Amino acid sequence: MSTTERPRILVVGGGYVGLYAARRILKKMRYGEATVTVVDPRSYMTYQPFLPEAAAGSISPRHVVVPLRRVLPKAEVLTGRVTSIDQDRKVASVSPTVGAPYELPFDYLVVALGAVSRTFPIPGLAEQGIGMKGVEEAIGLRNHVLEQLDKADSTTDEEIRRKALTFVFVGGGFAGAETIGEVEDMARDATKYYPTIKREDMRFVLVDVADKILPEVGPKLGEWGLEHLKKRDIEVHLKTSVNSCVDGHVELSNGVIADSNTIVWTAGVKPNPALARYGIALGPRGHVDVDGNLQVRGTDYVWAAGDNAQVPDLVLRAQGVENAWCPPNAQHALRQAKVLGDNVISGMRGFPQGEYKHASKGAVAGLGLHKGVAALKFGKMTLRFKGRIGWYLHRGYHGMAVPTWNRKIRVFADWTLGMFLKREVVSLGAMENPREEFYEAAAPVTAAAEAKKAAEKPKATAS
Repeated sequence: MSTTERPRILVVGGGYVGLYAARRILKKMRYGEATVTVVDPRSYMTYQPFLPEAAAGSISPRHVVVPLRRVLPKAEVLTGRVTSIDQDRKVASVSPTVGAPYELPFDYLVVALGAVSRTFPIPGLAEQGIGMKGVEEAIGLRNHVLEQLDKADSTTDEEIRRKALTFVFVGGGFAGAETIGEVEDMARDATKYYPTIKREDMRFVLVDVADKILPEVGPKLGEWGLEHLKKRDIEVHLKTSVNSCVDGHVELSNGVIADSNTIVWTAGVKPNPALARYGIALGPRGHVDVDGNLQVRGTDYVWAAGDNAQVPDLVLRAQGVENAWCPPNAQHALRQAKVLGDNVISGMRGFPQGEYKHASKGAVAGLGLHKGVAALKFGKMTLRFKGRIGWYLHRGYHGMAVPTWNRKIRVFADWTLGMFLKREVVSLGAMENPREEFYEAAAPVTAAAEAKKAAEKPKATAS
């Protein structure tokens, strides 16, 4: 971390909004006008819409992330967490990954912490659940699912096989529907290499408290997606919640029971709890309360956007829709970040700030290879696509939306190779504990040496 007399613009969070806002500020800023500092516990930004495809092996996990230091070479990038903020002193408390915490003064603040998984006090969930918010979880899910196939193929115990081949997904929004679609596709392909496992031996279960799935693409495409998943022998339980999942024994509110080693939790998100320690105005659900110009209410030096902010939808409000808020998706986050970056520069120079207005362009979702839905809006007209065309539109949109041309090219290269080469179905479960094998080899030797030394010590003392 460098010290400077220039004003500091502190960006808390290196996700979609943090990355794009910092890039915009650096692009618009005059040379030497300010120092931009980005603080995040990870040194990379994750493009979350690609996590289901990374879990299915359609995209290399490295191509789903964007290294912050490479994309923001003119910014300070600090790996750590901003644990609290003193607004009176304009000082942030930073806890680095190693070393003692320290204070970081700032003049302007951008809050882009994003969201965390929304969970409930369900017995066994913390011990059994697998999230889908980060690339680490996507890799872990892929390895875990293939490892369950390895287990089932290596035993004749029916109870063990049944538990290994049952996969429960909770949440029917984008993350849940896309993940179960991609993972089921991968598992179906993998059965070609397991002589004792057929698709009929596997049980995929999707659970949601709502009465529909994929609400973001509209009722018609959501209904098509529901019927499509059912045709693939995926059990779907709507208006249903999870009562318990202790030791993998999943009990649903409708009485259905499923014993499973795999419980994937994608039932929504909530604002990062750390916001409560930042001394800024929060809405009723914990989001940062911002005006139409993305400035935090009651301040003239703090801005926020993305999943952690309650951003008014000025387009819908102009049409008479009261209390309309922008949904937490990549489409809005990208555009909010650009407006936020421009407003930080304007606020720093004392110029008027612009308001964020964006009419939704629609939504796309992938449900596995060659399967998807897309609802594209052109003014008051909405065009709906499903099947292979919806899948092409899904990949085309997100392929162009992923940050940097470096990542765009790598992602499209992955997809192109996937057209000619078979999907990899190898499990790298040892990645979860890479030192385990070495420890098992080294520990006995070390223990034997210490035992020998202890045995020789009395002899040396006696002589």
